[in-house]
Amino acid sequence: MQAAKTSDPLAARVSDVLTGFIDWLDGYGEKSWDFQSFFAGPVGGRAKGFYYRHRLIGTAAVAPMIFCEAVLPSARRLFHRPMRFPIADAHYAMGFAFLYQATGDSSQLENAIHFLNELEKSRCGQFKEYCWGYPFDWVWHGGTINQETPLITTTPYVYEAFLQVHQVHQREEWKRILESIARHAATDIKDFRTSDTASSCSYTPFLPGVVLNAAAYRAFLLTSASKVLSNEDYWRIAERNLNFVLENQNPDGSWYYAMDGVRDFIDHFHTCFVMKALAKIHTLTGHEGCQEALEKGVAYYLANLFDENGLPKPFSRAPRLTVYKRELYDCAECINLCLLLRDRFPQLQTTLQTVVTHILDVWVKRDGSFRSRKLHMGWDNVPMHRWGQAQMFRSLAFYLREARRVTSDETPAKNAWEHQLLSLASQPL
Repeated sequence: MQAAKTSDPLAARVSDVLTGFIDWLDGYGEKSWDFQSFFAGPVGGRAKGFYYRHRLIGTAAVAPMIFCEAVLPSARRLFHRPMRFPIADAHYAMGFAFLYQATGDSSQLENAIHFLNELEKSRCGQFKEYCWGYPFDWVWHGGTINQETPLITTTPYVYEAFLQVHQVHQREEWKRILESIARHAATDIKDFRTSDTASSCSYTPFLPGVVLNAAAYRAFLLTSASKVLSNEDYWRIAERNLNFVLENQNPDGSWYYAMDGVRDFIDHFHTCFVMKALAKIHTLTGHEGCQEALEKGVAYYLANLFDENGLPKPFSRAPRLTVYKRELYDCAECINLCLLLRDRFPQLQTTLQTVVTHILDVWVKRDGSFRSRKLHMGWDNVPMHRWGQAQMFRSLAFYLREARRVTSDETPAKNAWEHQLLSLASQPL
């Protein structure tokens, strides 16, 4: 990879780490195990389903998988196979697009296009419009979501990937895919009225809507589509989903995972998901409610989702026994959120530098990949593209692109990301 021009010594280290990661990715391949591998196969899936139906005796059924997750993470290979994940492919596409912008290296654009091509292949083929889900059957407390069922928590990442690469290398076919994704989000995903001004949205085309980050994802996707595709109908849908998120923010500034009275935990990366969406919607619309929610949300985030060392912790209050102390995914989303909001909330700059430095010092393995989790005893070093590798790659590439903008003065250092997002919105496809 060509070096990015930057006077930031931390960015120079990031550039070296990204070069090593790309070499690792070339050798390792684009399929991986996943944190869900223990439960994605028939044995683990049946055990998990039994646990949800009969919690007490079901605990014995899932205990071997939980033990392996905590003590012997490499045992994933005994329960399932490596898979390709659309979420990971989308993050890799965006990460390589950032690297192309940071370095001007055309091979990075080729890498980004490669992952878009893979995403075209992995869409949910039984749906008319372009959409994406998981490549495995996902057992949860409400039943089983079959593989290739569209998820509103997956499809928006693919939308962003196509939009970002289209910005630097326009293709008519990508415009058509973006239009199709927006139609899917507007019509296949269902609305559920929650107040005179708000509606939640379904997690899949077939499930009720109670998950906060799902509504936030859809609100951003359709807000963006309303601008880049010049369709005001999308904003009218998005605004009701946005209001659902705003109306269900807790007085202390936090958000529960879901408004079902059951999954009322507050965790790190889902909090980041919600605030990322609000940050982007505010940039596109100037919506005052987003800014007010972000002010309260950032205050809660910094006070409750970091440990005494200023590093991300998984939960503000763990809802159950966790087998890990720290997670790569949390760190990746923290970096991403700080990059989006540090101009509006300067205190996040310190958090950003602390977390990036910690990742470079502690989480990079000799082969170039990242550690996945800090366990209570040792590390989970199994590379999982969907569960942290791709997200960290994208976040560090984003960091490098922003550092390069500051050095080159390509755009004003302040609000560089906002400049890009607004330029996309001001030039309808």
